[in-house]
Amino acid sequence: MKRCLLTLIVFNLVTIAFGQVLTVLDAETNKPLDLVHIIDQKTKTSSYTGEDGKVDMKDFAGSGKIDIRLFGYKGISKSFGELSELGFNISLTPNTINLQQAVVSATRWSQSRQEIPARITTISTEERELLNPQTAADLLGISGEVFIQKSQQGGGSPMIRGFSTNRLLYTVDGVRMNTAIFRSGNLHNVISIDPFATESTEVFFGPGSIIYGSDAIGAVMSFQTLQPILSTEGSTAFTGSAVIRANTANREKTGHVHVKYGGKKWAGVTSFSSNRFGDLKMGSRGPEEFLRPVFVEVREGLDVLVENSNPKIQIPTGYDQFNILQKIRFAPNDKWDFQYAFHYSETSTFSRYDRLIRFRSNGQPRSAEWKYGPQSWMMNHLKVSHSSDGNLYDKMTLNLAHQKFEESRIDRNFNDVARRIRVEKVDAYSANLDFLKNLTPASTLFFGLEWILNDVISAGTDENIQTGQSIQGPARYPDSKWNSYALYTTYQQKLNPKSKLQAGIRYNRFGLDADFRNNTEFYPFPFEKSSNNEGALTASIGWVYQPTDTWTMHVSASTGFRAPNVDDIGKVFDSEPGTVMVPNPELQAEYAYNLELNVGKVINDKVMIDLTSYYTLLDNALVRRDFTLNGQDSIIYDGELSRVFSLVNASFVRIIGLQAALEVKLPYQLTFSSRLNIQKGIEEVEDRTQSPSRHAPPTFGVSRLEYKREKYRIQLFSEYSGGFKFDQLPLEERGKPELYAIDENRNPYSHSWTTINLKGIFNIHDNMSISLGLENITDVRYRSYGSGVAAPGRNFMLSLIGNF
Repeated sequence: MKRCLLTLIVFNLVTIAFGQVLTVLDAETNKPLDLVHIIDQKTKTSSYTGEDGKVDMKDFAGSGKIDIRLFGYKGISKSFGELSELGFNISLTPNTINLQQAVVSATRWSQSRQEIPARITTISTEERELLNPQTAADLLGISGEVFIQKSQQGGGSPMIRGFSTNRLLYTVDGVRMNTAIFRSGNLHNVISIDPFATESTEVFFGPGSIIYGSDAIGAVMSFQTLQPILSTEGSTAFTGSAVIRANTANREKTGHVHVKYGGKKWAGVTSFSSNRFGDLKMGSRGPEEFLRPVFVEVREGLDVLVENSNPKIQIPTGYDQFNILQKIRFAPNDKWDFQYAFHYSETSTFSRYDRLIRFRSNGQPRSAEWKYGPQSWMMNHLKVSHSSDGNLYDKMTLNLAHQKFEESRIDRNFNDVARRIRVEKVDAYSANLDFLKNLTPASTLFFGLEWILNDVISAGTDENIQTGQSIQGPARYPDSKWNSYALYTTYQQKLNPKSKLQAGIRYNRFGLDADFRNNTEFYPFPFEKSSNNEGALTASIGWVYQPTDTWTMHVSASTGFRAPNVDDIGKVFDSEPGTVMVPNPELQAEYAYNLELNVGKVINDKVMIDLTSYYTLLDNALVRRDFTLNGQDSIIYDGELSRVFSLVNASFVRIIGLQAALEVKLPYQLTFSSRLNIQKGIEEVEDRTQSPSRHAPPTFGVSRLEYKREKYRIQLFSEYSGGFKFDQLPLEERGKPELYAIDENRNPYSHSWTTINLKGIFNIHDNMSISLGLENITDVRYRSYGSGVAAPGRNFMLSLIGNF
């Protein structure tokens, strides 16, 4: 009888566990909540709700404490039994005053932000839908903590904590996007990522080299794309969204559609986006130097300057782009999960606008054309996840990826028949094997292995535009192979209920083999091949302290590194007229040393204050210095006698900064929030003097006032940036007067600016929403620091969103 009773009890528990599905709703709107994080902190078992707000709870049977969290909502904790008593139906209360959120960028595993001794900011799907950024660069910008530089409309180069370009790292679904040709000049590769296809975007501030290796010095930008969701019901579930959008400032025409479909074991997601951006119109109130009074046209085979009928329109800046995403998921049982993803992005040709506004002393433009050819990115990604009860690990994830990048540069001097075409192709292969092991209820070990190979092919063509004849020209890079392999581990120890210690270490080997024979007939290199092989050891330690639910603080010390890549060692290019950069095969890695202190406080559940101060030293930094080539300090480059420079390990960069965040919950469903970023940098430059750091922008931030109701959400916000007087500009920037306003002494300076903007999203039907926006209401004409293209003037945005 006892055996029968025990069997019956066990059967009932199993039936409850396998038969119950948790439904999570918004307490105010009663709508299902997507991507709610369900986690048992003891076993690290975790899952997420789907778009229907549901998640199968069979893996949580018997759990004593289950945390249920979603950024922007008050988290709750319940046992499995308590959830059963509630009928597996709960509601989360919206709360912008929250120190908790789930993040994945710190260790590649989902964790609470309170467990991480680093500053991490998250851009949610809800924020993206309200603010409607046009590109992934604009998506990062809406955080209010990432400064975006633009040389052309088809671009966007983030600046974070005084670092930019190849000292920042991008990841897509945990896969490294940086390649061996990411340059120290401004980058625009981030626009290959489709903002419509992102579910969450995180910025991990400070060195992230323990997990991500080379380049992760200033920050790691982690994009999590649309995820296939298994059905918790008996039949296949279908959900999706369709969007059309238009903007007046660049006559944008955008369309997007994605569909998610899932059964018990199979699921998938298909996404497609198409963008068409016209020439960008600047504002009416601001420096006249930014106007575009003339532009170049080819008429009867000759370059002629044509008067611009509307100087506020920046000709040419328009371009097109499309993105495709396909994912397939197969989960045969509770232990294994297989996901395959295909990403593809391609742009049309688009002009590098900042090169088209440079003029010679005779009043003639330097360039008749300067374009980036179609930029394409493809990724095949296989992710295998496994849960185990063994001794080696509790969870394992294998990420295998192949990415293919293609980009090109097309330029021609004014009234010159020679068009230069340089094409670069990169095949990037990567493998990451990551493990999680709970050693005790208070300690967790994360460890993994990484292998990366980049195969770079570069070619040059010189074309006569009158005869159509083409001949081989110098390549931008040598044909090269860049490789990296590493071991890394992170250990977390809960010291007591209020504090946690985290420490990590990584050893990395990297190498570069370059073949310069594709360029020796054009440049007198004293070598044909070069080979670099080095190792890098990095470490970090941090302490998190949370005395109460309303206080949190962390202090950390971390190191990072950047291995020299093909762009550093092998590139030949002109950084400015009359100079030429030549290869230096003797380069070594740069090292960053970072200290950080963070304090966060919630007051009366109404006010949140979060302050982070940091100091970063970049040592052995690459800097441009005078160089010789076969004993000559100048060579003929592109028909002009040019002074020879090269990169060497001889510099330093020091950055000190403060990131401040404030949120206030006001009466009448109003919320005020603000982000402010102050950074000051000093770097040693080519003549061994010190200069303000080029990638430390002026103080910048954003302030928002939001009103939220069940059927609509409205936000009035202001974005702003300080400026630099001429003597505050970095020395390198003073040599680019075409980018800046001109003061009374005819010197360039970066002006301050402020915009006022209004956005709203309205549910006009259960399955239909309309998004409206009026940006730059006061029609300010401005260029953000370092940018060549002026920002949009007054802009009206309209978007229709259908969900099914």
